[in-house]
Amino acid sequence: MPLEDDFCDIIKKARIGQAWSVEEVARFTGLSEASVTALERGDQPRDKADVRALAATLKLRPVPLEQIVFEQWVPQPIPSLPEIATIRGEINGYGVNGYIVQDSGEALLIDTAYNAPAMIAWLESHRVRLTGICLTHGHADHAEGIQQLLARWPVPVYLGAEDVSLLRWKPSEGLVAPQDGRAIPVGRLTVHCLATPGHTPGGICYRMDCGSQSVCFVGDTLFAGSIGKSVPPKLFPTHLDSVRQRLLKLPQDCILLPGHGPATTVREELDHNPFALDH
Repeated sequence: MPLEDDFCDIIKKARIGQAWSVEEVARFTGLSEASVTALERGDQPRDKADVRALAATLKLRPVPLEQIVFEQWVPQPIPSLPEIATIRGEINGYGVNGYIVQDSGEALLIDTAYNAPAMIAWLESHRVRLTGICLTHGHADHAEGIQQLLARWPVPVYLGAEDVSLLRWKPSEGLVAPQDGRAIPVGRLTVHCLATPGHTPGGICYRMDCGSQSVCFVGDTLFAGSIGKSVPPKLFPTHLDSVRQRLLKLPQDCILLPGHGPATTVREELDHNPFALDH
């Protein structure tokens, strides 16, 4: 699976998050405004010197950025785990990932993938009982379809309190704002809530251990080789802190399952994500 973000997405997110204008980036990099605009629209940089100039100005790590541009880096494939099913959906051709955690006849849904019918079909075909819906944030591509699921299974919906206003449709009851560190059981497994504001004000990631393997469902807080868009942009510093001090402090072999694009690991992101800190 290709990366969710291209070079153009990465530099634009970094520029907007730091409240830099195209004119300012051009002045500090020595590139023309037309060149910066073209790069943000998908043009490839001419050489590594341009990439390094942009990385220095936008406070991105140059080597990972070069690897994404010139080496087409993607994370190594992640082996599947029997406790986790990936459900894919799309909105206007834009791919979305949702997940189902199941154990001992119980299931917990992580985001809807904008594909509630596929979620329902999987749960019914595997004869498991839904016990809760965990939303990483309130955007429609991750939360739409809750009403269809709740019509069959009236279960708690976990969502950060600051994101409730983002929902297009709100359940009349059962909406739970999980505190950081809250434990949510599913069969013999336990999912732990990890507050990660930045992509949205109330962003939550969900961490669990499958035997000896640590897994974290990261929504749009982090993508392989990038991060989600900070909404609003003033949350960018908070977003970086969530990525650097929370997600990338997890065990290095922890599998990170994002809302878009391929799965990755903490180790891969420490080595290859331009927004990570050097280590």
